[in-house]
Amino acid sequence: MGGTLDYFSSLLTAGHRHRKRKQFQTVELKVRMDCEGCELKVKNALSSMRGVQSVEINRKHYKVTVTGYVEPNKVLKRVQATGKKAEIWPYVPYNLVAQPYAAQTYDKKAPPGYVRNVEFVASSNQVRAEDQFTNLFSDDNPNACSVM
Repeated sequence: MGGTLDYFSSLLTAGHRHRKRKQFQTVELKVRMDCEGCELKVKNALSSMRGVQSVEINRKHYKVTVTGYVEPNKVLKRVQATGKKAEIWPYVPYNLVAQPYAAQTYDKKAPPGYVRNVEFVASSNQVRAEDQFTNLFSDDNPNACSVM
């Protein structure tokens, strides 16, 4: 029975254009705004976008939050079209950063309680624990344990 319903369903939808549905999501941007005019310009540009449900602006932290059925890159381009410098929100809450803190996570421009979102990049002299164990018993290692 399920196959029959799927067949009829596919016949009914075959004539319609198939579009990928946008997911409901929240897009956070860092936008440099100095005055109420800048804020209004950005808010009007984003509110007129198709799929936008709400636009919240925190001018003190230069943060714009857009919720709706939108794509992040299109929201970013719309703000940049207003002449404002914008980027995807580059910060995460301070308590979510893994220990030890990487030096480049500290940013003097970050809002209170936030640090820059950078992934911890291991330097070339650091070795993963798994690699240490596999090299311990390697034939290429002259100091390897030779249990026979």
